[in-house]
Amino acid sequence: MDRHQARTRFQTLRETQGRIDAAELDDVWAALDTVRPEEILGAWKGGEFDTGHPLNGELAKAGWYGKTFDSVHDAKPLMCRDAAGGLYSNLELGKGEASLWTVEFRGESTATMVYDGRPVLDHFKRVDDTTLMGVMNAKGVPAEGPFYYFFLERP
Repeated sequence: MDRHQARTRFQTLRETQGRIDAAELDDVWAALDTVRPEEILGAWKGGEFDTGHPLNGELAKAGWYGKTFDSVHDAKPLMCRDAAGGLYSNLELGKGEASLWTVEFRGESTATMVYDGRPVLDHFKRVDDTTLMGVMNAKGVPAEGPFYYFFLERP
């Protein structure tokens, strides 16, 4: 799969209602370009791919909106909406905030958010200028997963 095919397939999977096979997402991921932490600074609105991962649907219950990267050392992984609709960084759920690093994942070095209070890494690749694909990895997860797959879009 080339980059153009990956972008097209990503959009199709993003619009899919219901369960998606993680292997399809892995194929898309493999064809996308890596990104540097400095390239993804700013606010992002998030969404998830339903692969049957235990986290699917849980972030929505917490009012998850997306992520904000103010700088490489000031990342807010769990921007949520309160009852009045305002955005806030959910420090309790995330056990703190995060920072951005370049980390190797599946043989490629790409921008990765490292949580301060949890053994969790969110790896990112570029779909296009306004969209990122993310794969959440955590301590104890085998090399083959299961991983949590999500996306971020510039609002």
